Amino acid sequence: MKPPYSITSKILKLTTSISEKLGEVKAYFLDKPTPALRKQNKIRTIHSSLKIEGNTLSEEQITALLENKRVIAPKKDILEVLNAVEVYERINSFSPYSVSSFKKAHEILMSGLIGDAGEFRKESVGIVHGQKVAHIAPPAGNIPFLIKDLFDYVKNDEDPVLIKSCVFHYEMEFIHPFTDGNGRMGRLWHTVILMEEYPVFEYLPFESLIAKTQEEYYKALVQSDNTANSTPFIEYMLEVIDKSLEELLKFSGKKLTSAERLEYIVGAGLKEFSRKDYMDIFKNISSATASRDLKKGVETGFLKMSGEKNKTRYTIGNSDN
Repeated sequence: MKPPYSITSKILKLTTSISEKLGEVKAYFLDKPTPALRKQNKIRTIHSSLKIEGNTLSEEQITALLENKRVIAPKKDILEVLNAVEVYERINSFSPYSVSSFKKAHEILMSGLIGDAGEFRKESVGIVHGQKVAHIAPPAGNIPFLIKDLFDYVKNDEDPVLIKSCVFHYEMEFIHPFTDGNGRMGRLWHTVILMEEYPVFEYLPFESLIAKTQEEYYKALVQSDNTANSTPFIEYMLEVIDKSLEELLKFSGKKLTSAERLEYIVGAGLKEFSRKDYMDIFKNISSATASRDLKKGVETGFLKMSGEKNKTRYTIGNSDN
């Protein structure tokens, strides 16, 4: 059974805009970022998704955990991060149309955090915002067939995957199939569904924009509840995806000054990189331009340089110098 939603003019406009941007992403090979940038985007995604759920670790602390360094933080927060790291490292192994794959991802994500990780809840739940009950989830006994119907819809419906991924995200939150971890599973599976057709979404940390617009995220969920269809949530999520792609394309090497390119490098938080890595990020610049950029970065204190010739490496310096 197809979940209820309407294709509005706003949705059509956003899907067109996203499709055009995805074409540009492919043309500029931005769906194949450098290993260093892939790592940083993964950190941003994990940090953003867990921050929404109240996790206290910073991007720097998550980076330290990835590098097997000791981090002083609540044990629960550290375990949430370690579980999320494992899930996102295995993201290509999950099938977007498999309920068992979906439950396996939840098992990894919530291992050691709840007793029934990887299993659907057996009790009724209500979702509380502040002092008010915002949503009563469907009875536990209905979950298996509701989830099956939802997965069948994603697999078989002819609507664009951009829309179906948003519908899945909302409907999964509405069903609330797990005791805990539903929010992070909704955002994870949104990515898994999109990746099937557009590999760039493995590396596009659109969850960071959700974290920045968290109030609007919850507002869209509530509006969809109140209207008994996912249209408001689809519009919200498509705007997030469109803005994320726009941010990615801004730094494709087109019409950027050297200062803007260096600003992006600093913002991306790359710990160490070569001139080749720099040119892999900004694919439309020449070797000479890259050398001038990096020299300027060193002179202004944005970057620090070590090594010589083809072994030269750059690290982020003090941008206040």
